[in-house]
Amino acid sequence: MAYDKFKVLTSTAVPLPIENVDTDQIIPARFLKATERKGFGDNLFRDWRYNQDDSPKEDFVLNNPKYSGKILVGGKNFGSGSSREHAAWSVYDYGFRCVVSSFFADIFKNNCLNIGVLPVQVSPAFLADIFAAIEKDASTELVIDLPAQSITISSTGATESFDINTYKKGNMTNGFDDIDYLLNIKDNIRDFAANTPL
Repeated sequence: MAYDKFKVLTSTAVPLPIENVDTDQIIPARFLKATERKGFGDNLFRDWRYNQDDSPKEDFVLNNPKYSGKILVGGKNFGSGSSREHAAWSVYDYGFRCVVSSFFADIFKNNCLNIGVLPVQVSPAFLADIFAAIEKDASTELVIDLPAQSITISSTGATESFDINTYKKGNMTNGFDDIDYLLNIKDNIRDFAANTPL
């Protein structure tokens, strides 16, 4: 399944300054029965977003109209816990294309990269600067430049670089998943097979 090409994303951000957010908080286990990557965004942070009667919890950030955008800014150790892919699916399906944190659980990070969500790991100090800028002005934009591997706070001009696997970076800039990548080089694979002795 191909995804949107990710090159430079400029967007406001939704702040979630909570540490150790695990995958069961991102998408509770009772919503894991579906096998297609659809509808999971409705249940992103379900137990934090809604009361038992399905009414929205007014104090949760996703229910606050003040905040919006394609970037989710989370606290340290985002995506810990189980390896469920559904957590990344729910982030993507809700509309986020980037998650920023000072530390990601490896499996969650890789699951995001596999489906077109860019996990940007920044230093704790820079993360604090992002939260401060958003708190000061909810319309603050972040600029995520994947080719340059940089993140910038527009209102202050502060910038920091981030790391990403070269293969995954190429896939994201082209909008590829792993199968798309293989299909894109199928002629090379065919030539290699034809010219390689058994």
